Amino acid sequence: MNKFVLKVLRGTPNHQYWEEFEHSLYPAANIISILMDIQKNPVNRQGKVTTPVAWEQGCLEEVCGSCSMLINGKPRQACTALIAKLMEANGPTITLTPFTKFPLLRDLIVDRTSMFEALKKVRAWVSVDGSSDSHENGPKIAPEVQEALYVLSTCMTCGCCSESCPQVNEHSSYMGPSAMSQVRFFNANPTGVYQKPERLRAILGEEGIAGCGNAQNCARVCPKNIPLTESLALIGREATKQAIRDVLGLPDAKP
Repeated sequence: MNKFVLKVLRGTPNHQYWEEFEHSLYPAANIISILMDIQKNPVNRQGKVTTPVAWEQGCLEEVCGSCSMLINGKPRQACTALIAKLMEANGPTITLTPFTKFPLLRDLIVDRTSMFEALKKVRAWVSVDGSSDSHENGPKIAPEVQEALYVLSTCMTCGCCSESCPQVNEHSSYMGPSAMSQVRFFNANPTGVYQKPERLRAILGEEGIAGCGNAQNCARVCPKNIPLTESLALIGREATKQAIRDVLGLPDAKP
């Protein structure tokens, strides 16, 4: 089978429509390379010249997270979606649609600002503490902790977990699984742990850990295989401990 059809949901929030593009299969072709071919020669399946499809891309190696979209209904990265494998699994027609949990801008581009705002709310960074001014080594981290932290650090804020989460919707303020996992990541850092109480307080409430319904879709679709459900469980327990301390007026636990 040398031909396939790319069926793309296009348009703006006020008007969306389907447009199909027929293309020849070539070795190692992925969704991004085909969209780039269409960009160079934007002719649809009916032979009419149209506008190029709008989408986002960056690293092209599943690191930046910018090319997120629904491919045959599943949230994933377009740069690692090989045409041959998609055809093998679903046949000669491949559908591309934008994420539904974020505001649509145009065609396959959505606005993921809410995810980055969530990172601000949970203080997803390590505050500067002046240690860089000294000539001493930083705090030691055990190898097993380093391994766990590395996996958590691979989050690229792509939005796949939020797209698959039924609790992330227009009626909910839940920040999504990735922000919760980043709380775990920075709380485990030997310097970041000093802001642990602030991070935990930030996720006490509906937009935080209480918003998780334990659907576990997030871990199934994460392109980096981050143990998101494990992070949600661990952070849930830590947040509960912090809430009890706050209610009883106890001092914050020491790092």
